[in-house]
Amino acid sequence: MKIAIAADHAGFRLKQNVTDRLEAAGHRVFDMGTNTEASCDYPAYAVEVSQAVARGEADRGILVCGTGLGMCIAANKVAGIRAVGPCDVSQAEMSRRHNDANVLCLGSRSLAPERVHEIVDIWLATGFEGGRHARRLELIAELEAK
Repeated sequence: MKIAIAADHAGFRLKQNVTDRLEAAGHRVFDMGTNTEASCDYPAYAVEVSQAVARGEADRGILVCGTGLGMCIAANKVAGIRAVGPCDVSQAEMSRRHNDANVLCLGSRSLAPERVHEIVDIWLATGFEGGRHARRLELIAELEAK
């Protein structure tokens, strides 16, 4: 799978850890920054990853900041993006099954590293169920078009 990933300064170390695990699992990872712990503004990174996913250059995106919240807000401003910040494996799974979430937002200060890996693994492994859920995504796309 092609995965675009980025973080701000607060998420830099966790992004590196997740990137290493993804590459070891055979995924093609596009690291879109930041590459340091120097203070930076997360919206630019959220938009870059989200646009790569929306354009089809990456299958999915992963964003990391201190809480995951700011990244999630910014990512969802890009048409076609369904970014989520699950706090557990069940939410990660359902975000894929029912919402076809295509960007995962993680909080480096709010999730234990073991929990992050569980969330990432299930989020990447879970497919979209379609059916009635596809109709709901069409309604969301109509909202974006307005």
